[in-house]
Amino acid sequence: MRQLIDLPTPSSDKARTDKAPAHDSAKGHVSGTARYTDDVYRHAAMLHLAVGVSTKAHAQITKIDLDAVRSAPGVIDVFTSQDIPGHNEVGAVFPGDPLLVEGRVSYAGQPIFAVVADTLRHARQATSLAQIEYKSESPLLDPAVAIEENSVVLPKHVQRREAGQNIIDEAHREAPLPALESAQHRVSGRLDVGGQEHFYLEGQIAIAEPWEDDGLRVVTSTQHPSEVQKLVAEVIGIPLHRIVAEVRRMGGGFGGKESQAAPVGVLAALACWRTGRSVKFRMPREIDMRVTGKRHPFRSSYDVGFNDEGVIEAAKIELIGNCGYSPDLSEGVVDRAMFHADNAYYIGDALVIGHRAKTNTVSHTAFRGFGGPQGMLPIETVMDDIARTLGLDPLDVRKRNLYRTGKDETHYGQKVEQHLIGPMMETLEERSEYRSRRQKIAEFNKQSPIIKRGLALTPVQFGISFTATHLNQAGAIVRVYTDGSVLANHGGTEMGQGLHTKVCQVVARELGLSLENVRISATRTDKVPNTSPTAASSGADLNAMAARKAALEIKQRLFQFAQDEYALEPASMHLEENAFHATTLTGDAFTLSWPELVQQAYLHRIPLFSEGFYATPKIGYDKKTARGRPFYYYAYGAAVTEVEIDTLTGENRVRRVDILHDVGESLNPAIDRGQVEGGYIQGLGWLTTEELVWNDDGQLMTAGPSTYKIPAYSDAPIDFRVNLLEGHPNSEATIYHSKAVGEPPFMLAISAWAALRDAISSLSDYALNPVLNTPATPERILFACNKIRERQEDKVSA
Repeated sequence: MRQLIDLPTPSSDKARTDKAPAHDSAKGHVSGTARYTDDVYRHAAMLHLAVGVSTKAHAQITKIDLDAVRSAPGVIDVFTSQDIPGHNEVGAVFPGDPLLVEGRVSYAGQPIFAVVADTLRHARQATSLAQIEYKSESPLLDPAVAIEENSVVLPKHVQRREAGQNIIDEAHREAPLPALESAQHRVSGRLDVGGQEHFYLEGQIAIAEPWEDDGLRVVTSTQHPSEVQKLVAEVIGIPLHRIVAEVRRMGGGFGGKESQAAPVGVLAALACWRTGRSVKFRMPREIDMRVTGKRHPFRSSYDVGFNDEGVIEAAKIELIGNCGYSPDLSEGVVDRAMFHADNAYYIGDALVIGHRAKTNTVSHTAFRGFGGPQGMLPIETVMDDIARTLGLDPLDVRKRNLYRTGKDETHYGQKVEQHLIGPMMETLEERSEYRSRRQKIAEFNKQSPIIKRGLALTPVQFGISFTATHLNQAGAIVRVYTDGSVLANHGGTEMGQGLHTKVCQVVARELGLSLENVRISATRTDKVPNTSPTAASSGADLNAMAARKAALEIKQRLFQFAQDEYALEPASMHLEENAFHATTLTGDAFTLSWPELVQQAYLHRIPLFSEGFYATPKIGYDKKTARGRPFYYYAYGAAVTEVEIDTLTGENRVRRVDILHDVGESLNPAIDRGQVEGGYIQGLGWLTTEELVWNDDGQLMTAGPSTYKIPAYSDAPIDFRVNLLEGHPNSEATIYHSKAVGEPPFMLAISAWAALRDAISSLSDYALNPVLNTPATPERILFACNKIRERQEDKVSA
């Protein structure tokens, strides 16, 4: 039986505004008055830093002469690894990332020395005067070859389920799956998935200044201020309490400022420590792209067995993450790719293997989805391949393999408890007119020899929580001043995603205030310590919950005071519309304005500030048994994308997109809708236009907007229809039963890539499966079209 979900009718502008206030910095963004790190200080006494980087990808430094650099105009200081007073290490989790390299360089663009000068121009010009000689070696760039040669940054991980049981016997874990060997049908293949440059509008930047006698203040554009604080302290060799890291807002992050921003802050801090003066380090875009990591490219292979109905019985999926030269965050990235190798499907007996290849490129890092998108692509390839092998509609194959009651445990042992994706796909299928459009597209393709159209509906099931369990914690402070105004501070960072707005909404809601009475201050490590990065889509889940706990503590104190002072009925007390309302023990109505209540509480020495702390419950994963519950819950989404391609040039466009996305009980529908739309477009760029190219010498050839193409306004779908799922709150006790929305929408764009494959396959009347690695650039689409034509001709001639 079809299960449909009622979609909301469009609400009035007033209703939308009341429930979804604007981003707290919206006016500043559009007027240019929002202050970013580069706007903080612009005084003449500030010094500027630049780095000299390796020109080789794999080489031994045989000679380094920096005399000309030191004598260059305006140069104040030059330092190398030899001048570091503490640890020359800025690795995020594992060692292997020197702040300044010495001896052997591991990628082209690796920092070797730093220059501090009176102007930015002088600092950058001086770096070109260094005389460095190398003994070059051939760089290792192919991740598959790296695995063959056992060049890895970390050991592989294996997950295996057989006959419904997770197998923990090491000797048996990678043995062939009997159910795969005996399957009625099998499809297998290989997929190369490209990386992605973060291309945040605000590049990497940090400012360091002397602070409080013997400390340092680092104003930085980072998703993880506590890591900046920690690494500055370790590199300089002083305690953490002498360092303050501060972030007001970032001009985008997308994961690229989770670990990769730390070395920028550390270099600025070290230069400040050495010179005793304020130092700014702002990377030019080209250096930023060469020095900092990207989304991990992956090479994946799959071998899947299925029955006549297209239902998967067994699957072997092998994932090779190209990690670059060091571990960085690659353990978690590859783990999450493995967790999402099933996407929203029960894949029967399963063998999932994750490798972490070490190559001579920059160390790849977090990016929106954190390995999940790369992990999902192989199984979505499989769904289309099964459909074309059996002559079925790909949507029917997807629906037959979805998690459902009785088949609701993942290959890593977590039970899928909220079965929303099936009804969501049914609803989207009907609302998007999928079946009739599928028929019309088939008819169009028969009549059109050159221009072909494709259609695909794909789901997303994305786990929410840091896979590193200890990071699932957050703190917040709420302060109420005697005039009734409220200041909140928490450990999360604002990068345009609206986290500060949502936290203010939560505090205002708990205290019964209008939003303008609540303000957020900059994230600082001397206010909330030991913070987790703002990542893993958990910013609001963690920090808003911590802020709510702090606000509830204040509210409880105020209620207790009012009850005792004014003889009130406890159950009648509530805060609403900037006032306190209750009923006295004699039955009379009692009201105080919020400022009056606060003033009276202050006069009676009631504390008007509180701290809140939240740790995500229920989660944990044992890597030894490859089993557990790494995620608190799943967020769901589904998208239908229609594309059009020119089979003679590979040019393509997206004609229409229909999205239904699950955000639980939305904290702010306007912000959440923006995340869905932006996530889809960014995912579309990853899968179609954003191509990273290294030459055979390991040099990045796409180091600027002239060669690296992010989506533009003109790349947006001609017809873009987005709905948020309503009436289905999160079944877990998250903040007001909402769900995370940062990363899951990114993977909705997989439907566009599947639609491109569908259009190419139409050249064979949907009988052949095209190989289409990502990004699906016009060149790759053209080559895939030509290959399908060749295979079709061979088939006919045979």
